[in-house]
Amino acid sequence: MKGKKPNHGRGTALAESPESHGVQIKGRLWLDKNGETFLSWGRVVLLERIRETGSIAAAARSMEMAYSHAWSLVANMNRLAGEELVARTLGGRNGGRAWLTPAGEAAVAQFWELAGNFQEWLKNQDA
Repeated sequence: MKGKKPNHGRGTALAESPESHGVQIKGRLWLDKNGETFLSWGRVVLLERIRETGSIAAAARSMEMAYSHAWSLVANMNRLAGEELVARTLGGRNGGRAWLTPAGEAAVAQFWELAGNFQEWLKNQDA
């Protein structure tokens, strides 16, 4: 049995190499903290859109997301991080402004680094 992977009674369809059967292993990364989603692909894209637009409302619109949902995601990320990832000034005649803090910038960079490492790990798996 050396060199062969055990089948564990799961049939023979993938007993050898999944790739030889046209099957690919896929996965998505998200980070939980205290049982709650902290960072995920969508949340990090929201952070990037806030960086690009300077506005939570504009970032939400660009993702076809309700402002209230975007605001809730930002508030939860800030709370779970223990510090602000997104800072803002209140609106008014000229509207408010939002930006990523240094902690927010670091969270975005670290998430994409982890996501890249995770995808590389997936590529190297052969079930």
